[in-house]
Amino acid sequence: MRVLKLLYVQVLIGVALGILVGILWPTVGESLRPLGDGFVALIKMIIAPVIFCTVATGVAHMGDLRKFGRVGGKTLIYFEVVSTAALAIGLVVGNLVAPGSGLNIDVAALDPTIAQGYAHGAEVAPSFVEHVLRIIPTTFLAALTGGDLLQVLLIALLTGFATSRMGATGETIIHGLDLVAQLFFGIIRIIVRLAPIGAFGAMAFTIGRYGVETLWSLGALIGTFYITAVLFVLLVLGAIARAAGFSIFKFISYIRDELFIVLGTSSSESVLPQLMQKLERLGASRSVVGLVIPTGYSFNLDGTNIYMTLAMLFLAQATNIDLTLTQQLTILGVAMLTSKGASGVTGAGFITLAATLTIVPDIPLASLAILVGIDRFMSECRALTNAIGNGVATLVIAKWEGELDTAKLHRELAAGA
Repeated sequence: MRVLKLLYVQVLIGVALGILVGILWPTVGESLRPLGDGFVALIKMIIAPVIFCTVATGVAHMGDLRKFGRVGGKTLIYFEVVSTAALAIGLVVGNLVAPGSGLNIDVAALDPTIAQGYAHGAEVAPSFVEHVLRIIPTTFLAALTGGDLLQVLLIALLTGFATSRMGATGETIIHGLDLVAQLFFGIIRIIVRLAPIGAFGAMAFTIGRYGVETLWSLGALIGTFYITAVLFVLLVLGAIARAAGFSIFKFISYIRDELFIVLGTSSSESVLPQLMQKLERLGASRSVVGLVIPTGYSFNLDGTNIYMTLAMLFLAQATNIDLTLTQQLTILGVAMLTSKGASGVTGAGFITLAATLTIVPDIPLASLAILVGIDRFMSECRALTNAIGNGVATLVIAKWEGELDTAKLHRELAAGA
């Protein structure tokens, strides 16, 4: 019975029961959505203060503005290279496997109203430049209540730099923020015990609303995406991890609790605070963890990137639209910008896809109706890949900066979560 006390086992049981309820009683399953949404909302409630305290104290201990600029520069370069690789892999796999070929879907026969809501979301989705400008909050407190992680990161950086120059007073402030951070992590430890209930509600809703039959109707795309994401994690991220001196398999095992929560809730944001804490436990410095993780949730979403280019090729193939190499490279270039505005919440990848389609008119926006029924199933894989990618990025950049205790890393990975 000891195994039942493990969080990831409890989450797996919740997921299994949610699938069962969704299949046997679809209406009941659909009504359980508040359980999943409520759990994610509880975690999101605590994200902003955790990031603020963690980043502010980390930067204050770093103290060197040039070092911060160096870490930030390496982080953005890493994000751009790996994110572009994910986009390119989606294109390559889409061309090789061609999961949409033979469907012969007539766009005119699709219900255009299905895609209208997403078209509206795409219209209001910020461009890359607008996303950068939006980093500046209207007030200090607005950053903590607005839900934009980059705004929280900005005020945390300013606080960290300011306190590092305040001598003894600054040290007192940082000590206080450390204590406050411990309080919030204590709250998270309480909330995370509700993860099995959240996973149960989220999975029951997904199966109850969309049904298992939707998996079969577009199984080629779902299977292609999942296999591509797994290969990306094992081969691309695995090679990066190996070059940094650790095993991707041991790392995935170490964060398995968090990954099962992501699987149940379809949101990588639901484990952000816990992931930050585990990365520090693995030996990465607080300053690097605090900088890389929040930034990565907007700029390094590998799963979303693979999905975007693969889904766009699928839609073109399904509606018998032949895209030239130039058109595909245009899609790649546009996606390199639009993907940076995505976030780790459920459905953000689909809105980003809609935003890209509005800029690249070769594929009709109405074709999004093909994917509406299966997006929730795709969202789980996107979120899992995003979480793993940001965890690997943090350890790699910490290693580059000499801010990773490799002895502690190997000791923790060997011991397990």
